[in-house]
Amino acid sequence: MPDTEIIVTNAGEPSTKASLIVVSNRLPFVLIRNAATGELERKASAGGLVTAVCPVVIKGSGLWVGWSGIHLEDPNEAIPESNPNDQTPTAGLKSDQVVSVNIDSKIFDSYYNGCCNKMFWPLFHSMPGRANFGGSHWTDYVTVNKHFAVRTIEALEKCLAKKQGSEKSPPIVWIHDYHLMLAANWVREHAEEKNLPCRLAFFLHIPFPPWDIFRLLPWSDEILQGMLGCDLVGFHIQDYCLNFVDCCQRSLGCRVDRNNLLVEHGGRTVRIRPLPIGIPYERFVNLAQTAPKVLKTSKQQIILGVDRLDYTKGLVHRLMAFEALLLKYPQHKEKVSLLQISVPSRTDVKEYRELKEEVDQLVGRINGRFTTANWAPIRYIYDYVSQDELAALYRDAAVCLVTPLRDGMNLVAKEFVACQINDIPGVLVISPFAGAGEMMHEALLCNPYEVNEAAEVIHRALTMPEDERALRMARLRRREAECDVSHWMRCFLKAVGALEMDDVGTTTMQPVSVDDFDDYLLKYIGYNHKLALLLDYDGTLAPIAPHPDLATLSPEIKNVLYKLSNHSDVYVAVISGRNVDNVKKMVGIEGITYAGNHGLEILHPDGSKFVHPMPIEYEKKVSDLLKALQDSVCKDGAWVENKGALLTFHYRETPNHLRGDMVEKARSLIEKYGFRATEAHCALEARPPVQWNKGRASIYILRTSFGVDWNERIKIIYVGDDLTDEDAMVALKGMARTFRITSSDIVKTAADHRLPSTDSVYTLLKWVERHFMGRKARANSLTYRPTKGDGVQMQMSLEVASTANNLEV
Repeated sequence: MPDTEIIVTNAGEPSTKASLIVVSNRLPFVLIRNAATGELERKASAGGLVTAVCPVVIKGSGLWVGWSGIHLEDPNEAIPESNPNDQTPTAGLKSDQVVSVNIDSKIFDSYYNGCCNKMFWPLFHSMPGRANFGGSHWTDYVTVNKHFAVRTIEALEKCLAKKQGSEKSPPIVWIHDYHLMLAANWVREHAEEKNLPCRLAFFLHIPFPPWDIFRLLPWSDEILQGMLGCDLVGFHIQDYCLNFVDCCQRSLGCRVDRNNLLVEHGGRTVRIRPLPIGIPYERFVNLAQTAPKVLKTSKQQIILGVDRLDYTKGLVHRLMAFEALLLKYPQHKEKVSLLQISVPSRTDVKEYRELKEEVDQLVGRINGRFTTANWAPIRYIYDYVSQDELAALYRDAAVCLVTPLRDGMNLVAKEFVACQINDIPGVLVISPFAGAGEMMHEALLCNPYEVNEAAEVIHRALTMPEDERALRMARLRRREAECDVSHWMRCFLKAVGALEMDDVGTTTMQPVSVDDFDDYLLKYIGYNHKLALLLDYDGTLAPIAPHPDLATLSPEIKNVLYKLSNHSDVYVAVISGRNVDNVKKMVGIEGITYAGNHGLEILHPDGSKFVHPMPIEYEKKVSDLLKALQDSVCKDGAWVENKGALLTFHYRETPNHLRGDMVEKARSLIEKYGFRATEAHCALEARPPVQWNKGRASIYILRTSFGVDWNERIKIIYVGDDLTDEDAMVALKGMARTFRITSSDIVKTAADHRLPSTDSVYTLLKWVERHFMGRKARANSLTYRPTKGDGVQMQMSLEVASTANNLEV
């Protein structure tokens, strides 16, 4: 079909007032060292990302952060300017717009080959059997992502120092692909600490797997939270967006809005958007118009396959389908050839060497079976092919097979379409498991796993009438011309909110409502069960405050707690890190259970008290440690709270740059005196080495209140906000509904659901009030009644405490 019949929208190059900082594993060019001069030189990289993004970075005086492709002995060695004769999109990118990331070669190899390629690549392509979950590789992945985050903050500071960005149009930090899924969280953390305004976005260029595959990753929670550090997370297609939203809800317990593709995390709303990438369409059209003919034969139809040699591309299945075609439709012999171009990839990896050997053997077997004196069914090229040659092959092929087993998008399909400028166009055959298959509706869909059916689709493509070919290809070309790589860039800028006067749809989730808890709790609690509410205090019932005395209950929460404590079907216990008398004073409600010092002290409604015994020698050690901490680290706003059985070192008021050494010194002192150092909110707790925590305390409270069969008699809700609450969430897993109040930091939790703030805890309590206040009062109230044999006394003896310490669920 003639090129003049194509409708092309000319919206111009995308632009934005905000500066763009691109962060990717590699820079848009590779550095090489000139063997003769020893100087560094640039080698241009080609690709859709570079073509679309580089002009925006250059025009807006933005920055690009990435690895240079070479490990430099001197990390401060200057990046050279581009060659004056360079005509590629990166030519205008000046050296002062580049922030090079230099990493130890061994760590980089472990991060890139060990974690990215051997773990994430197969798992995200829904091939978990090929994944190798190595803990050391994960550690190096974390290290590299932290280093990228540091360099990104340097780029952000550099950008803001030039006053490129304001409160209305702060710089956009755009992080790319599976190599850097954690970086955004640390970029946000450092930017907030340094008060650097920015907008954070992430784009994944490969598929995002469904939950039942993604959860196989031991560090799935960390990956999700790393990506949720952004304001916008982009994927190629809607399916990947929905997979991600589903994982956030099921793995992290986040609130989500599937209709508007929103996820709430750490009190922020994160937008999830499908942003299908395009190609530089006009460049491929021009290549097709000028490329010399490569295929010399006109008597044969050529079926073209162009792929990187990778197990996700379905090459073995494709060859088997072509063999089935020749067996079932022998009329194609000597009239049709398959030209398969396989670009070498990861040749040092065993799986890829084995795949090459398998493909070589299969090509040899098929050719040996069908070859005649004048014809070979398969022409196999294992090498790199120039853009000109590739455009000529695209242009003159009768059929293009794009049949991966799984692929994020697959730009080969789009490049083939762009190069179809002949009067009689070719036919595109595409797998439904490629992202492109979702939107290229006029292509013929082919399931690569169904070999015989795939052969039928290929036969249909070869015998398709010319008018149908022209109609299908015209529509494909029109769409690809409109949705080119510049359109992708504009869609991104619109989604991130950088383009003015654009409707970007719903971008914020509604606050947590009472009705939201119907989904979480109604089926679990039902209408006939009683309820035990186990609640943390600081950060849960009351917001975290600069000083513990300032963390007071709001009148609204106190009022609803009071009502619930007087309901016959609701039992309330507050379990805190404060000492028990203090937490009772702060709550100020009679008739409920109070647990202090993470359950070491428990005060029941009838006045009876449980005190977990401390080894005698630790009574003196507490005072000694208190003095040591006061003498060594109580400065610059840091102080120690004496809770009796344990101590808490607070450093909330200490400047960020002084915290690191101070906290490590405090930790060292705590461990020196034989205590366990436990992290809390801007605090370090010194806990005695006894096997008792909020989990054991929760089970003890439930057992003494409701008997040994408590888990059959009552439903439980536990709500907390820090690591000490995790002990309870783990202990009650599967027997309670647990909620954790979380910030934007990466937090791995055993909780069923996450809540953004203490306001949402109030909403939860209002749901409980609404649910239970409609009931009639029952005769068998849940007022505390110690069961015989539980040994609850004002002060427990050592023997009884030892028994309690060994309680089992």
